[in-house]
Amino acid sequence: MNLVEQIIQKLGVSKEQAEAGLGLILKLAKDKLGADFSQVSNVIPEANNLVDAAPSEEKSAGGGLLGMLVDKVGLGGLGKLADLAASFQKLGLDMDKLQEFVKTILAFVESKGGTVVKDLLNKVLTK
Repeated sequence: MNLVEQIIQKLGVSKEQAEAGLGLILKLAKDKLGADFSQVSNVIPEANNLVDAAPSEEKSAGGGLLGMLVDKVGLGGLGKLADLAASFQKLGLDMDKLQEFVKTILAFVESKGGTVVKDLLNKVLTK
């Protein structure tokens, strides 16, 4: 089972939500990892296609009601993921789903590529 199918099954989201959410998270990782992203894309074969198809990001931490909510409830501790809050909201997904996406991605990457790739990905998503 590929990662998109796992997200759909485990989180109960649509295929479109799964692909868009994964694309947003993987785009963030690609932007932060640069050339090291190839380690992730070797483990997730569809990663580059998901990144290319990702919707444009909506920054939430910079302002607006959602930005204030993210800061007020302490979700700023999610590091870079807090920046994806507005984009996930546009997909009909909340911060809890975003966290579940990340947990599922990290578990998948660890099972396919080991702890080195998982730790590499985890570092850029949560710091």
